[in-house]
Amino acid sequence: MRTPAVVPVTGFVGQFFTGVGLLFRGVRMYARNPGLVLLGIIPALITGALFLAGFLALAFVVPDLATTLTPFAEDWAGWARGAIRVSAALAVLGLAGLLGVLTFTAVTLAIGDPFYERISERVEEWYGGTPNAVEVSWARSLRRSIADSARLVAVSLLIGLPLFVGGFLPVVGQTVVPAIGAVVGGWVLALELVGSAFYRRGLGLRDRRRALRAVRPVALGFGVAVFVSFLIPFGAVLFTPAAIAGATLLARRSLGEPIERP
Repeated sequence: MRTPAVVPVTGFVGQFFTGVGLLFRGVRMYARNPGLVLLGIIPALITGALFLAGFLALAFVVPDLATTLTPFAEDWAGWARGAIRVSAALAVLGLAGLLGVLTFTAVTLAIGDPFYERISERVEEWYGGTPNAVEVSWARSLRRSIADSARLVAVSLLIGLPLFVGGFLPVVGQTVVPAIGAVVGGWVLALELVGSAFYRRGLGLRDRRRALRAVRPVALGFGVAVFVSFLIPFGAVLFTPAAIAGATLLARRSLGEPIERP
């Protein structure tokens, strides 16, 4: 594994926004190449339709879920009972949003693995190719991707449950908890999205974690930007190809490889 590039000392905030900029570079790259758009949109559309239906169904039943989760508030004063149940409904939707974004990415990458592999490869070609590339069959790559995504989503669920409980707290549950959720979700998204570039080099999930930790502010900036863009209506469908392109740049940066055109 290569030694990670030395990140210029610009402070956490500067490096964070460098990571945000990688997503926008991905947007510019795929917007200028219609072929990339077609490659990336179709799998995301399929997954997006399934997840939208599921989220609308959840929104329809969430008032009943909030009532079920707060039986202790049945004898409270009307305003207090209403406040805790609104908080419970928002907590349910927040947890669903966190897990929805992460599982959307995992499912979309699984469905569109050949398409996104091609996008990532093309970005690598533009920036000088893939050093020490390893041939990996599509079936093996898919199995590794599904297994790694399942592990990451499971970890996110363990973290998400305390955040779900925190969502019941007035004010804090609607401000601090979503911010923590975005950071956690952003980190997991960054780990998921760089997978293709790392597999191409024969590197696994442990290598991804090690490399991204070395450029943590940049990885967080990229991941949080993707997470927020995926929360926008239809954002996950529109931004997935750009996120793949940006993640390839993030992978190259974390491995000390050039991300400027030769």
